[in-house]
Amino acid sequence: MEIEISEIKSQIKKGERLLGLDLGSKTIGLALSDVGLSIATPMETIRRKKFTTDAERLLTIINEQKIGALVLGLPKNMDGSEGPRCQSTRQFAKNMAEKTDIPICFWDERLSTVAATRTLLEADTSRKRRDQLVDKIAASYILQGVLDNLGKL
Repeated sequence: MEIEISEIKSQIKKGERLLGLDLGSKTIGLALSDVGLSIATPMETIRRKKFTTDAERLLTIINEQKIGALVLGLPKNMDGSEGPRCQSTRQFAKNMAEKTDIPICFWDERLSTVAATRTLLEADTSRKRRDQLVDKIAASYILQGVLDNLGKL
């Protein structure tokens, strides 16, 4: 079920968390909120296989971590238009909605990966280590943007 960001608080139960996803063609970066919905923490990076395999891993995390909603980064073009990557993300959300009834919402993720990479460069992280971390850190930027927005509502 797709919802707007402003509806999240009314859709999730007390004690549930949000799971942020940065969908790439090869990986899915994950970030987890705290139960107070104020802090996003990088969680893990899933190496993409088939949708069914990826969805099974996500459903396990949803159950283990008491996830109340998914936040998918929507990779809009810099002019705000939606291209093929947005279509792919929306299709992923549609497919996930067939496997779970938890709400799914989208957040404009423009420049999240750039910000994550810049942070890792500033921390003098090696190229190999950056490749391991960038997706889950990008997911935390996406999720933190949502959490900050919720704090203003």
